Amino acid sequence: MSQVNNESLRDDVLAELDLDPQLDAQRIGVTAEDGVVTLTGTVSSFAEKWAAEEAAKRVKGVKAVAERLEVDLPAMHVRNDTDIAREVTNALAWNVTLPADIRAIVEDGHVTLEGTVDWYYQRERAAETVRNLRGVRGVTNYISLRPRISPENVEATIKRAFHRQAQIDADKIDIRVVGGKVVLSGNVHGWFERSEAVQAAWSIPGVTEVENKLALV
Repeated sequence: MSQVNNESLRDDVLAELDLDPQLDAQRIGVTAEDGVVTLTGTVSSFAEKWAAEEAAKRVKGVKAVAERLEVDLPAMHVRNDTDIAREVTNALAWNVTLPADIRAIVEDGHVTLEGTVDWYYQRERAAETVRNLRGVRGVTNYISLRPRISPENVEATIKRAFHRQAQIDADKIDIRVVGGKVVLSGNVHGWFERSEAVQAAWSIPGVTEVENKLALV
């Protein structure tokens, strides 16, 4: 990728960050080289850090994101691990979409989630619930999926799901199923399509793992 293209991609990412109301884009630096975008600087919460990474992924031409943002909590948001753990426990318990057996470990503001759930969306919902809490500096999600009985033809079910979604070019994606594991390979046109394909695969009952080998073109 030429220097001009690198600068254009950097400018596009900066513009996307600037338009996101969740972010203070003035505190975030961006460099781009051959489709790899690096984010540097400081943010005031882990939720803002997450939002910056997601914003960069949305930009056409971004193939990977190296995230080097530091969470600099405002004084009013600094909390000890005991207080964070108590609020994490309450937030997970109050979320009616989550089972009761999710556990959280807090160390230096970093939350590690453990446990087993039935659905992928529950795994993601737990992390989303926690990363928006005051004082949280990072989240590691070790929640696993409980094995379920697979449909008679998981591959066909996923393929139909791909065809229903306008954002996914289903004919360019190969699907291989081994037990509860789905392997996706082929080409997609951007990070958003790649993400949508993975989410669609996870939505099928019986899927316990998705290996993403989709290439951006």
